[in-house]
Amino acid sequence: MRKADLINKISAETGIQKVDVMVTIERMIREIKQSLANGENLYIRGFGSFIIKKRAAKIGRNIKKNISVAIPEHFIPAFKPAKEFVHEIKSSANIKVAPEVKEDK
Repeated sequence: MRKADLINKISAETGIQKVDVMVTIERMIREIKQSLANGENLYIRGFGSFIIKKRAAKIGRNIKKNISVAIPEHFIPAFKPAKEFVHEIKSSANIKVAPEVKEDK
């Protein structure tokens, strides 16, 4: 499902205009990003947590040039699903196989 599909589905089920749903979803995504950028975690009960994870400094390799590269410690955004959310997915009868993940290159 893409964002446009989500907007269409929410609009159809609630009767709210698509543009209003789109603005709400865009604002929610912007607030999540802004919260994480400010170093604040975001907790949504029953859904999960958007958190900041610290990655330790390490030595990486540039295989094209065959040299070692120092990667400094940094922070990355992560999502940790709530127990209720995980249980709902695990117990769903609709999931037979994992969906394919498309990688953009």
